[in-house]
Amino acid sequence: MKLYEKLVDDLVRLIESEVLRPGERLPSIRQLARSRSISPGTVLQAYGVLEDKGIVEARARSGYFVASQAKELFPVPETYQPGSLSTPVDVSELVFRILEAAKDRHVVPFGSAFPSPLLFPLRQLSHAMSRAIRTLDPWRTVEDLPPGNRQLRRLISRRYLDSGCTINQEGIVITSGALEGLNLCLQAVTSPGDIVAVESPTFYGALQAIEAHSLRVVEIPTDPRYGVKVDALEQALKRHPIRACWFMTNFQNPLGSLMPEENKRALVELLNRCQVPLIEDDVYGELFLRGERPPPAKAFDTEDLVLHCSSFSKCLAPGFRVGWAAPGRYTRQVRQRKLITTLSATIPAQAALVTYLERGGYERHLRRLRHALASQQHAMLTAINRYFPSGCRVTCPDGGYFLWLELPTETNSVEVHRRAMEAGISVSPGPMFSAHRGFRNRLRLNYGHGWSQRKEEAMQALGAIIADHDG
Repeated sequence: MKLYEKLVDDLVRLIESEVLRPGERLPSIRQLARSRSISPGTVLQAYGVLEDKGIVEARARSGYFVASQAKELFPVPETYQPGSLSTPVDVSELVFRILEAAKDRHVVPFGSAFPSPLLFPLRQLSHAMSRAIRTLDPWRTVEDLPPGNRQLRRLISRRYLDSGCTINQEGIVITSGALEGLNLCLQAVTSPGDIVAVESPTFYGALQAIEAHSLRVVEIPTDPRYGVKVDALEQALKRHPIRACWFMTNFQNPLGSLMPEENKRALVELLNRCQVPLIEDDVYGELFLRGERPPPAKAFDTEDLVLHCSSFSKCLAPGFRVGWAAPGRYTRQVRQRKLITTLSATIPAQAALVTYLERGGYERHLRRLRHALASQQHAMLTAINRYFPSGCRVTCPDGGYFLWLELPTETNSVEVHRRAMEAGISVSPGPMFSAHRGFRNRLRLNYGHGWSQRKEEAMQALGAIIADHDG
């Protein structure tokens, strides 16, 4: 954990415990830098993060103060303790039913799995696609078969350097979105009947993939702030013949949790000792809202046991369905499975992404996207504080576009989903994210769509539904 992150965490704990109360002045930058033996810049960075989250507020010529609503905004959901037994998976019918209900564009999309398409540079991508099709060499239809477009793989390899990884382009396989890459990696390291460790809660796509391949899961307790608990995973590895792990270390879906660097290092070292591969889903890594891009667990991989997967779908081109896998020692198996399943990711889309990335503008787009998501997160958190009943708890992630809510104990989130849909509002109930159908009183909300009066009113209506159901 970086110095400014440690300071942020310490201050949040003091505010939550009411050592620092709403409206009280925080220590000056100079005073805090001197008392903790850190630079003023580090303190300023921490205060900036807290200000972005709405926990503190800056007042001209007066310093920083605890925001008046900070305590209400940031009680964090409790860490869920799943059962310790392995279990088969049967979530697809529930997931399909809920996702189908959220496809209507007239429904307020708090339950959507995707950010708004209006956040992406669709016109520039359209021009890049037109140019790629006009200039496409017919031989590319053969040359760009797995592992994929060589120039695109080279550009992805260069971006890995920014996240602390050194991966040769020959170690990258282009896939039809990240989910295909994750599925191919899962097939490469497991056989039917094997046990896979997943987070609790976990991305329902992981559960569906595990279900489709006739695997079993062990759910590992996962902290809403700091991700999967490495000590709990170590105990699970002793109890079960776990064949692989499928984790999100950066801005986990649905929690939004971010594993500190020392936890990622400890995770990789543990799995290296046990020779258990890690399938790392890192589709939200570029969507950090504060600070710098967090490194993936792959950055600490010394034995090529981390199969890292990502895509352009969540950060640049959702309709292109271009992702990739960096499967380490399993690269050959993943390439072969790609050939015998879908053969190739869309070749014009790969060429269009090369055109767009080479012309520049990607970083500028990412900065705009992150700024929009940060603003929308703040708007949704403020609405939760304003309209939701007491007893609710909510995460405040540093990236991605999901909030995870813990509702009052007796609230049934599936019933809340049903009543919200009647009001034209979609939400994602907690049982979608667990093989055990746990998280009965939890919800995932998507803040990835532009804020508006309609969404403000939808949050007010949703808060009333929750309050009425709890009552």
